[in-house]
Amino acid sequence: MIGVLAAEVNVRYVWDVVQAIRAGETGYAYVVSATGQLVAHPDLQLVLQHKDFSDLPQVAALRDSGAEAATYGVSKNFGGQRVLVSHARIPSVGWSVLVERPLTEAYAPLLDSLARTGAILLMVCIMAVGAAVLLGRRVVRPIEVLRGGAARLEAGDLEARLDLATGDEFEELADDFNRMARRLEDAHATLERKVEERTHQLALANQAKSRFLAAASHDLRQPLHALGLFIAQLRVRMSSSERRHVIECIDAAVAAMNELFNALLDISKLDAGATTPKLTEFAVATLLKRVESTFARAAQEKSLSLRVISSSAWIRSDFLLLERIVFNLVSNAIRYTKRGGLLVGCRRRGAGLSIEVWDTGVGIAPDQHQVIFDEFYRLGEPDGDRKAGLGLGLAIVDRLCRLLDHPLALTSAVGRGSRFSVTVPIVAARAEVAETRVAVRAPLDNSLGKLVVLIDDDPLALESMHGLFRNWGCRVLVGVTEQAVLAGLARPRQTPDLIISDYRLAEGRTGIEAIERLRSEFASPIPAFLISGDIDPERLREAHERGYHLLHKPVDPMVLRAMCNQLLKAANDARSSAPSETVP
Repeated sequence: MIGVLAAEVNVRYVWDVVQAIRAGETGYAYVVSATGQLVAHPDLQLVLQHKDFSDLPQVAALRDSGAEAATYGVSKNFGGQRVLVSHARIPSVGWSVLVERPLTEAYAPLLDSLARTGAILLMVCIMAVGAAVLLGRRVVRPIEVLRGGAARLEAGDLEARLDLATGDEFEELADDFNRMARRLEDAHATLERKVEERTHQLALANQAKSRFLAAASHDLRQPLHALGLFIAQLRVRMSSSERRHVIECIDAAVAAMNELFNALLDISKLDAGATTPKLTEFAVATLLKRVESTFARAAQEKSLSLRVISSSAWIRSDFLLLERIVFNLVSNAIRYTKRGGLLVGCRRRGAGLSIEVWDTGVGIAPDQHQVIFDEFYRLGEPDGDRKAGLGLGLAIVDRLCRLLDHPLALTSAVGRGSRFSVTVPIVAARAEVAETRVAVRAPLDNSLGKLVVLIDDDPLALESMHGLFRNWGCRVLVGVTEQAVLAGLARPRQTPDLIISDYRLAEGRTGIEAIERLRSEFASPIPAFLISGDIDPERLREAHERGYHLLHKPVDPMVLRAMCNQLLKAANDARSSAPSETVP
């Protein structure tokens, strides 16, 4: 049985409920029927007027969709104001409860939050800009200070310093800049000092050059002047004794020139490192005996006493170089001593032996203790001594001592004399071997009858060498080039026994090239050596590397003859010791 239930609802009670629902400050709730008819609203007048809300978008959407769940969205209310709408259905009666809140009120907390956030961000930005400005000023100022310091350095102001007390990395950078500036200033001062020293050295070198030219003008012109006069005397008639005397004087003049040139050559060799010590162990007494036998007569000629005190010590050094050192010191002492005498002896100094040369000569002022070891420096011209040379004796001593690592010392008093000492290492003494005297036969003249080839682009040198070798019994062929020599050897063809060539030849060729050309033509290692007036150590080094002896002009005739005999003898010995074919 189907019945009908009728009920009466008092809308006022619904209105009381709806009015109690608040959504924010101005939000409200209202109820509509399924057809959109207003059921309850805070404004009771609208309910009494039976307002139809079906035209509202949110009511129409609710009616069309039939949604049961609570939903919300943005729409417009009855007064046309944009509101945030939420609704829920009451299924039992088909009503819908809608709650509306003005959109501006709903978004007010978010907008307030955004406003506060924006204000905070604005303040943060302002603070950041302020901090950036302050930090920028704090950064820019040190940078400007650094730039200014760098500009001062660039302008050459090496005293530029930075004063930054920031307590951060800029202060450390300023400290680094100041250290760099100080180092630059020190380096500049050192460079200036070195420039001054080098300028001083150049000035001293110029002075030494001037001394050399002055000494050369005097000491080299003297024997040349004498040679010219002696040669003029030979052109007139004179007795055999007078002729012998003139020839002896010519020999003395030539010997004086050779002594000067040899001293220059020794200096050049030492400066170029072309001298290599040969260290041996020997009794110092052997050296002292040679000093006494060599200089006894020279001291006697000047009425000086020479006392040599022997020693039983053994030392380690290069005998020939150490002998040259002591000989130069003794020779120098005799030269500058007018009265009194010399004392040569030894004294132990720890692990070394001090070889000392004392004299009662003129003495050396303290300000000259260093310069006397410079090249071409002389204290003064000894009275009546024209063999004072160019002042190279002590310069050679200084270089030899440094080469051998033998300390050299000087003690002197003006007017009382000087003491030079050379300290050499002491070694354990050994038993001396008794000297055995063996009769030595006079060496044979290996150059007699030999064919000697002479190559030189100087006609006078060729003429003098030609006459000298002819007097020695040699067959001689001369030429200014190896081509001229080869032409002479072709008629008839003959192989030379010895080749002597000047180092510098015409057209930029060298004696080494000439010798090797001749050896190649005859397919034979013909003995050969070089002669040169060039004292450049490179020439000597080059000759030794190619296996050639090099004699420097002017060459003593006896040295020249000894070299020829030595090479010819070595060639004869090589041929005699060569293996011969035998038949078994």
